Amino acid sequence: MLHSFEYNTTEAKIQGLSIQAGELFADLYKDSQASASDVDNALEAYKSLRRILPLEKFSGRHMGATAAHKATQGESR
Repeated sequence: MLHSFEYNTTEAKIQGLSIQAGELFADLYKDSQASASDVDNALEAYKSLRRILPLEKFSGRHMGATAAHKATQGESR
């Protein structure tokens, strides 16, 4: 199986969901009204989605790591 979002729509969907989960985590983290358990659950959802993706050959990081990390920092918009 080729590991590229161009060739694998399932992995592309997982990447998209991980970006959304990362953005949700960032929003909840910044929200003083959000409960700690909601923040923790959003982070766990993000991490679970990231773990599904294969590792990149040279970096050892999961595919799309840079974009996903930016989402958790509120930088993807």
